[in-house]
Amino acid sequence: MTPACLMRLPRPSHDPTALIDFFQAGLETLGAVCERTWHDRLQVLAEGAAARLWNPSGELTEIEIQFPPADQSGPRDASRQVFPGCPLTFHLAEALGSPTLQLQRAIVQFTDQAKPPATDVAEKLWHQQHPAALRWRLDSPFQAHWHFSLLVLARCEIQAIDQHWSLHRLAISLPDGLPDDALAREVDFCQVIAEASTVVPWPAPDPAAWHRHLSRALAQELETDLAAIRRRQEHYLRRELDRVDEYFENYGKELKTRLYRERRGELKLKIEERLAAAQSEHARLRNDQIQRHEIRVIPHLDALLLLAEPAWLATVTVLRRTGPQTITALFVSRARRWVV
Repeated sequence: MTPACLMRLPRPSHDPTALIDFFQAGLETLGAVCERTWHDRLQVLAEGAAARLWNPSGELTEIEIQFPPADQSGPRDASRQVFPGCPLTFHLAEALGSPTLQLQRAIVQFTDQAKPPATDVAEKLWHQQHPAALRWRLDSPFQAHWHFSLLVLARCEIQAIDQHWSLHRLAISLPDGLPDDALAREVDFCQVIAEASTVVPWPAPDPAAWHRHLSRALAQELETDLAAIRRRQEHYLRRELDRVDEYFENYGKELKTRLYRERRGELKLKIEERLAAAQSEHARLRNDQIQRHEIRVIPHLDALLLLAEPAWLATVTVLRRTGPQTITALFVSRARRWVV
């Protein structure tokens, strides 16, 4: 069984040469006219979608963009300079993306999927995945079939005291929903088949089930990051709660001392009202600090691809402690595992 793990894509370093190529290609795709006036400068004449990066109305805009090196010091102009974390880069990427997420489909093949597995190999791998099985028997010959996986490109935004971003490529096996980290890593090396020799029985989209699978896999992948963020958030929250508690504890003691010493009924009533108001304000400020220190994880799905790859279907009989059981299972040669 493959480990429950995503493929976190590395964050590229700031490269002005690559960025100027990206901006020129991206802006021209949006309809702008671009010209390189210098090795680190790009003259842009834009209207409509391309101009909205600088002008929300999309009116005709002429501007020169500069791509300084990452270590350059001095003030930055976010509308004219592209630097690490520059808003222009994010806005251009969002403008190039599709406004709605579309499910695409592809048939892929790897080099080790042409032949069915040997029976002894298939049995060994079954026992590795299902150690509770006492005996295993192949009841039917392997038949060519299809295995489906969901490939997702996801940006994960973690909102805490600081904002954190990460980019992931995730492969989910269907229908069991297990993460397939090997497929996420190796999909660049697969062969895309334009047309299959047989009809591919594509599964119907199941947004509810896919959402559960993706949420579980993302939670597992981000567990380490969230643990470190959670420790820091708890430290800051405890400090703020202690400060609020100390203030209202001292204030409450002062009011109770004055209430004990006061003999006049009218003033005692006012002190009791102030004491009740302080308790209410104390609870409100505590809840406010808890909300301020909440951690929010917001995934953004940028691509959704349904993959079909060759697999081998067979009927097997498994002997368990509860008795024999006949199962129709799928063997995925690439992953060397059974899908029940």
